[in-house]
Amino acid sequence: MERKPVSSAKSQSQAALALEDKAGGSVRLVHAVGMHARPAVKLTKLAKRFRSRIAVRVVGAVDWIDAKSVTKVMAMRAPCDCTIEFAATGVDARAAIGALMALVANDFLDSDG
Repeated sequence: MERKPVSSAKSQSQAALALEDKAGGSVRLVHAVGMHARPAVKLTKLAKRFRSRIAVRVVGAVDWIDAKSVTKVMAMRAPCDCTIEFAATGVDARAAIGALMALVANDFLDSDG
């Protein structure tokens, strides 16, 4: 009689982690008044398009902020000319970081106006 390997929850979670990608990057915030309502809404709206977990912070800050929470991103109070950094974990982490960094670098100009 042939035995089939028993699949454990631990091995399944390890396999899921192997499929996850990690990415990060930093970009200078060039918006004239920093991270206020309009850029925060655009940033979180874009972040929510991705399945990955995405965090953001001003370089030097201790705490990472959920990039999908507009109130938390606004509360970050990032001033103009500061550097912000992103970290993402998930299947589309690299794409998320690339898109978010491009949005910030281009002063939040996107196809939505």
